[in-house]
Amino acid sequence: MHDDKQISEQAAAAAFRRLVVHLQHRHDAENIDLMGLAGFCRNCLADWVMEADGGLTKDEARELIHGMPAAEWKAKYQSEAKPEQLQRMKESVAKNAAHG
Repeated sequence: MHDDKQISEQAAAAAFRRLVVHLQHRHDAENIDLMGLAGFCRNCLADWVMEADGGLTKDEARELIHGMPAAEWKAKYQSEAKPEQLQRMKESVAKNAAHG
């Protein structure tokens, strides 16, 4: 995008809420796979919300993003990470350093 157009706060908020609902619905998209593909996951998103808000704890932010306490989500939907998933995550996260 080469022009100065910005996403409005209203549109950004609506899109963010839709993303959260989508991630709460798609339990089959595990955090390790999101990390391996895109370099972020539900926990990252919760950390960004916590940092932006300034008044939420990590657990509160993760509950907002997961739609339940993070420990409950993990017990219900997170499987043991395979070595190849961990390697993909490592490689993907390394790409984040260029972004900041």
